[in-house]
Amino acid sequence: MPDRGGGPTGPRIRAGRPSRRVRTLLMTLGVLAVLGMAFTMFAGFWTDWLWYRSVHYSSVFTTVLWTKIGLFFVFGLLMAAAVGVNIWLAHRLRPPLSAMSMEQQSLDRYRMGIAPYKKWLLLAVTALVGLIAGASAAGQWRTWLMWVNGVPFHQKDPQFHLDVSFYAFDLPWYRFLLGFGFAAAILCLIAAALTHYLYGGLRVTSPGARATGAATGHLSVLLGIFVALKAVAYWLDRYGLAVKSSDFKATGDWTGLRYVDANAYLPAKTILFCIAVICALLFFATLWRRTWQLPVIGFGLMVLSAILIGGLYPAIVQKFQVQPNEQAKEAPYVQKNLKATREAYGIDDAKVTEYSGQSTTKDKTKLRGDAGDAASIRIMDPNVVSPTFQQAQQMKNYYAFPTNLDVDRYPAKDGKDKDQDTVIGLRELNLDGIPKNNWINDHFRYTHGFGVVAAKGTEADDQGQPVFTESNLPSKGDLGTYEQRVYYGEKTTTYSIVGGPQKEVDYSADNGDEKTTSYDGKSGVNLDNPINRAAYAVAFNEPQILYSGAIGKNSRILYNRTPKERVEAVAPWLTIDGDAYPAVVGKRIQWIVDAYTTSNGYPYSSRTTLGDTTADSLTAANNNRAVVAQQNQVNYIRNSVKATVDAYTGEVKLYQWDTQDPVLKTWMKAFPGTVQPKTAISSDLMSHLRYPQDLFKVQRELLSRYHVTDAQTFLTGSEVWQVPDDPTNDSGSAVPPYYLSMRMPDQSERSFSLTTTFTPNGRDNLSAFMAVDSDPGTSDYGKIRILKLPTSTTADGPKQVQSQFNSRPDIAETISLLTRGHSKVQYGNLLTVPLDGGLLYAEPVYVLGGKLKYPLLGKVLVTYNGKTAFENTLDEALDKVFGVAGSTTTPPDTGTTKPPSSDNPTVQQALDDAQKAFDAGQQALKGPNGPDWTAYDKAQKDLKAALKRAEDAQAKAAQSGGGKNADKSGADKSGTDKGGGQRSG
Repeated sequence: MPDRGGGPTGPRIRAGRPSRRVRTLLMTLGVLAVLGMAFTMFAGFWTDWLWYRSVHYSSVFTTVLWTKIGLFFVFGLLMAAAVGVNIWLAHRLRPPLSAMSMEQQSLDRYRMGIAPYKKWLLLAVTALVGLIAGASAAGQWRTWLMWVNGVPFHQKDPQFHLDVSFYAFDLPWYRFLLGFGFAAAILCLIAAALTHYLYGGLRVTSPGARATGAATGHLSVLLGIFVALKAVAYWLDRYGLAVKSSDFKATGDWTGLRYVDANAYLPAKTILFCIAVICALLFFATLWRRTWQLPVIGFGLMVLSAILIGGLYPAIVQKFQVQPNEQAKEAPYVQKNLKATREAYGIDDAKVTEYSGQSTTKDKTKLRGDAGDAASIRIMDPNVVSPTFQQAQQMKNYYAFPTNLDVDRYPAKDGKDKDQDTVIGLRELNLDGIPKNNWINDHFRYTHGFGVVAAKGTEADDQGQPVFTESNLPSKGDLGTYEQRVYYGEKTTTYSIVGGPQKEVDYSADNGDEKTTSYDGKSGVNLDNPINRAAYAVAFNEPQILYSGAIGKNSRILYNRTPKERVEAVAPWLTIDGDAYPAVVGKRIQWIVDAYTTSNGYPYSSRTTLGDTTADSLTAANNNRAVVAQQNQVNYIRNSVKATVDAYTGEVKLYQWDTQDPVLKTWMKAFPGTVQPKTAISSDLMSHLRYPQDLFKVQRELLSRYHVTDAQTFLTGSEVWQVPDDPTNDSGSAVPPYYLSMRMPDQSERSFSLTTTFTPNGRDNLSAFMAVDSDPGTSDYGKIRILKLPTSTTADGPKQVQSQFNSRPDIAETISLLTRGHSKVQYGNLLTVPLDGGLLYAEPVYVLGGKLKYPLLGKVLVTYNGKTAFENTLDEALDKVFGVAGSTTTPPDTGTTKPPSSDNPTVQQALDDAQKAFDAGQQALKGPNGPDWTAYDKAQKDLKAALKRAEDAQAKAAQSGGGKNADKSGADKSGTDKGGGQRSG
């Protein structure tokens, strides 16, 4: 018997080959690994499908998926077949006997080595190139869909007189096909040459001919195909000149043909096309002549022609014809560029009007009245007052407001105006502020925000705080009854699981009780199915989703919850504006998202990079405001779609806004049923739509040069403007555009508008003021008006106004007083309003006091015709500027009427406490080191509480009939606001 304990045979057998148990274990692990990878891939696909189905846009998912699959297989198989056939053909054309040489003897070893695996090797090579080519082609799904669904623009380019759709939809697809053909020709040439070499058809060191006749013919045909494709490339390059970008000294970036393109490059491309066709025929002729002589000569001629005709000749034309008289030569082509650029960016109807910049009216009282009618000057800057909203209306740490609030219009309740400019924000979920972070709290209990907070844009209360028209928790005010829960918002970036056994936190009542809810919407994906749970556990890398008891029968998972994410997902062919904004529409909170169709193929239209053009001081401080497609280069853009996202259900709706846009029509053909007609927009929703900021920023950047319509003036550069830097901060970034209701000189009444200013290139005085009508309720919506100031006189620009403001001794002294005691001053939006030939500037100034770093309106700056006022309210500043009422920059007396007395001892005690709190607030404002805002804030809270006690005691006494003087206390009518006394200067 063999020695089991240590004989030489036993151990060697066990060491050389694993036991059956080990092999089984390894095979099992291998199978599990493969299954795990497969399920991971399946999880991503399955969860995407479930999400698209949940938002009722499954057709988008399937259209994109099948398009990618089709392109992958068609072009993958084409590439694999082309390479495989050429390898097979080269093998068939191999010589029967190889030359007896050291080179062939060395190759014999390789031939013998691969002989048993030839078929498998062929399959492997073709599969590899097929996979790569298919994956590359699948990425061109947008190009394919635009080509196959393209609709005409009904506009022709001025050079070749082809419809613009050829450049926007057809040319990109032809270029892809050409690139694919080049790749296939090169790969086939390499594969065939290697196969011929391996089997002796090509020889490097062997004696005799370097190539067999069969190899010569085969490779010549492939080279002929390559040269033929080059001929096609030369022909397409002719049309490519219409969308070619180049650097033009006179204008910078340039798109389209110039003089040298039309008179040198265009004929050169035509000549090179003809030469390439002849050269390709010479290569094909080797099938009969079996010689490389003529093809090589032809190819050399083509290369030489490309250098001389395609390179040297245009340089000579530029040097000796264009440069001596550049303006005259280039003017006709500049005129084409001007026309095309203005059409492509929707600025061709921009109305430029001469504006004096100086008022001539002597009647100051009339001017003062006109100033009130010219604009609803907004003193609540939505980009500054978010911390004030947070301080006054956050209510709980697990709520938060966005850094930048939004401006909208809502019906005015005071009857002065039909609509009032309103600063609005949602109380959104803030997971960083929940009591304790854990998986249950983060994803099950704290799932949504709650309520709208809105304030008048043109008013502040006596403390400098916003005058809220919708506030508290739950929110109450002018907006009526609506669904207040916010499950989808700009700050909601994580997933939540709702609707199951775990209750969700709604808000805390006044008595401290925690109100809970359970989501009853149909949004999200149901987790009843164990396959769904497993897929999401893998997709979100969270195993607890698979086995957690907190997930029950009706549990649903919500994700992709920001408005921009949802719109971009259901319409991946749109470019999304950087600023989605909320509005109460009917009984729901709707996020309104502006979306654009773009193209990079509009002939003669100059290109712009969206990320650079839409950057300003706000995007520099808050990346969420930037355009999604940062580096997209476009030369055509339309705000073709208005989208809404329901804050409760997440429902996404797309509405056709630009009914003439051919790019949108093309995508609507590709994705039928996804975009609703413009007529489906309700009147309530229509009243909240506005002109989008990012489109406006793109247009103003183009109009800084393309406001000129004369080619000669454009070439001189004398009328080039620039968007000024934001004067209220030191970021060095462009001033953002501002929404406000205002009246341009040719308008009879105010309209909600988006405005900006221009300064001359390299200077700070004002060149022009631009406004676009942003009210879809008027026929002028989208109309661009530009007031152009004369170059012979100088009007102060925003930076100069801010500098003069900072340098005035009386204002500087007041600012110094405001900044004592650890307080800081923050400047709000510097608004510009045309008024009687002049320009009125208005800017709110906020004070951030002590440790409570939230801004309160402290002063308002107004400047007009060289006169400046720095007062406590906008009305006081306007009165002083126009000389209607005298005023000073000295902080006013903040005293108010003292609370009255009462015969009711409880009421009287509360009124005494209110008086003490009021006095304490006044002392805090007059501290030796400046205002003590911390003490002042505490005093205001005490005052509010005391007045509330007095009011409650009075009401109780009135009900019991025991308060003879119940009506005399007048807590709310004492001249002191409920929120606390008056604001300080």
